[in-house]
Amino acid sequence: MKMRHHEIIGHLDVIVANKEDEFEGEIEKWQEVLIHGDPDGLRSLAHLLLELADINQDKVKDLPLGAREHYHLFPNINTSKSSLGVILGRLDAKGTGSFYNGYIEKDKN
Repeated sequence: MKMRHHEIIGHLDVIVANKEDEFEGEIEKWQEVLIHGDPDGLRSLAHLLLELADINQDKVKDLPLGAREHYHLFPNINTSKSSLGVILGRLDAKGTGSFYNGYIEKDKN
């Protein structure tokens, strides 16, 4: 499969923050993904997400049946040098619409 380059215009930074909080003697730890950008960077990311959402995977010739369209964002190429590598991807598979096995749906409230 050919790797496509998706340009991000402006400035975009994607990092993971390690968080910790203490409550009644218990320490809770978690991680948060932080996505920060200037207006151009955020608009560019939004455009890329809309493109990914709107693509008809069944018409992507080099995408095998059961695969999912995805885009790579690379530090110092698409995002800042301080960013992590990012893969933006469709959850639904080409031809089947199925989600991958590790996906756990949110609670329905």
